[in-house]
Amino acid sequence: MSIDLQQEQTVSEPAPVPALEVRGLVKHYPGVKALDGVDLVVRQHEVLGLAGENGAGKSTLLKALVGLVRPDAGEIYVRGERVRMRSVVEAAENGIGMVFQEQSLVPNLTAAENIVLGSEGPAVRRGVYRWETMRKMAQEQLDKIGSDINPLARTDSLSFADRQMVEIAKLLRIEQRSQHPPVIILDEPTSVLESKEIETLFAQVRRLREFASVVFVSHRLDEVLDVCDRVSVLRGGQSVGELPTAGAVPAELHRMMIGSTGSDDHYHGGGAQPADRSEPLLSVRGMSGATFRDVDLDVAPGEIVGIVGVHGSGREDVCRALFGAEPTTAGEVTLDGKRLDLSGTRAACAAGIGYVPAERKTEGMVGPMSVADNMVLTKQGARCTGPLVSPRKQATLVDRWIDRLSIRTPHRGTAIQRLSGGNQQKVVLARWLIAGDIKLLLLDHPTRGLDIGARSEVYRLMRELAGNGVATVLLADSLEEAIGMSDRIVVMSDGRVTQHIDCPAGAKPTPLDLVKEMV
Repeated sequence: MSIDLQQEQTVSEPAPVPALEVRGLVKHYPGVKALDGVDLVVRQHEVLGLAGENGAGKSTLLKALVGLVRPDAGEIYVRGERVRMRSVVEAAENGIGMVFQEQSLVPNLTAAENIVLGSEGPAVRRGVYRWETMRKMAQEQLDKIGSDINPLARTDSLSFADRQMVEIAKLLRIEQRSQHPPVIILDEPTSVLESKEIETLFAQVRRLREFASVVFVSHRLDEVLDVCDRVSVLRGGQSVGELPTAGAVPAELHRMMIGSTGSDDHYHGGGAQPADRSEPLLSVRGMSGATFRDVDLDVAPGEIVGIVGVHGSGREDVCRALFGAEPTTAGEVTLDGKRLDLSGTRAACAAGIGYVPAERKTEGMVGPMSVADNMVLTKQGARCTGPLVSPRKQATLVDRWIDRLSIRTPHRGTAIQRLSGGNQQKVVLARWLIAGDIKLLLLDHPTRGLDIGARSEVYRLMRELAGNGVATVLLADSLEEAIGMSDRIVVMSDGRVTQHIDCPAGAKPTPLDLVKEMV
């Protein structure tokens, strides 16, 4: 008697096709290999973090994914199909879109026009805008991120944070432009957002995971671990590994990024306390302008004073007014005992004031010019011997600061726009230090876009300058940074100074203490 035995066959289900996959991507620039065989996998319905130091290749990789850079070798697959991204339009057709670290909105258009730009659809009939239709289309996207921005407001009238929210709303239109589940890339989306706005953004990112895949880039490692499912790490243009975020800590990521442990707390330990606060180097009395009024402020030699406040508090405009870049209507300002001319930036530079702006692309640098020319832009005499420019003197001077600030550039003659964002920021900072005659340094988010190591270097330099008697006004990237770096904190609300808080080492306030004063 024969018995037929039926054996169960276990058939494993194939793994889901990745939403996006990069294999062996290579990109050369003159004198540098930006990408050296990078691999990356973005799974469906996940938030993938992308981490790495400034110059690790993150920006080049992202630009390759959205068609702004053509790689020299390697392959890109979208939902299992090989694609060539030759333009942003092709990337969008494949469901890939990006919110750039440096904003890409058209400033003289309304928020609504920017949000629907390139995919107007029913908002345009016979070449004429249907404004009410366009407003509703834009409002739909703004509602997704809980924004109360007026869709018909001109974009250049909005704050940086509000413009960032418009960028995100614009990107969400990719849902209508592509028939595929989108891949959404967020490059430093929280760099200027307040805590409440960050919470709103993170809630939106988590919602996006339900129908899309997200690539999230941030130098704030705690944010990466909070909102991402996995983190992929680049170092020196190469993929060095990935890490599940569950149970991970920032020190693990930092070790993968640069090969050593570290933390975001480099600023703790207290600044250099001024010897005599009774004689301020900077004295501001009753200064008023379009967005601030009756501002009083003293900064002593060697003192770091942080100004904190929510967006719209007026702190950014106070900083710009001290540099002569924002008009004032009343008040008196003295620097080193002399009345300060606030009529323009030239007078501020001549008085020994340096200013590092928050928006370096539009206000802090000239992209096509070289690293060297940008570095000496406001201190031409530093490269001269007598009335003539000395190429040898300039080269020696610039190379010294490139080395001192660890600026990653192929050469001093490289166009600054080819550098990573963090290295551009360090060139802008070096501009004010190169002549050694700075009395007052105004820093508006000086560590925006910088990785842990670069931030640490900026903090060290700030303390060194304070030790040499330079007075510093700091608009910090976070409340923790303001507390850690400042000797004293000034709180602004609705254009007025509402509180002065001492920050002695060992007895500093908490972020919650500041929040209570700010609202």
